[in-house]
Amino acid sequence: QVQLVESGGGLVQAGDSLRLSCAASGRNFNRNTMGWFRQAPGKEREFVSTISWSGGVTYYADFVKGRFTITRDNAKNTVNLQMNTLKPEDTAVYYCAASQRVVFGKTGRDYDYWGQGTQVTVSS
Repeated sequence: QVQLVESGGGLVQAGDSLRLSCAASGRNFNRNTMGWFRQAPGKEREFVSTISWSGGVTYYADFVKGRFTITRDNAKNTVNLQMNTLKPEDTAVYYCAASQRVVFGKTGRDYDYWGQGTQVTVSS
């Protein structure tokens, strides 16, 4: 069992940066693939980024490439999402997710555990 708690969301202006963090508790965090997803009002949840258990493999959705960076610290059981050059269309609830089944996952069904989400609002 893995529990995930996101933090770091907030209200920012276009062009600003935010750093989201996800704190994990439970066993074998360093064996979990971690991912970030987001869901905007009226839209389906979408994949943002994923990182393998070692941190050696990362993958990003096209709409965040070059702007967002995912990292993890297995010693602290955390995964972070550095978001730069934010745009109004990045406004969404951002969710952290963990998987014990895949090396990296780009769909929600790849993940076993989910956090409650943190709101990111980007004003124009």
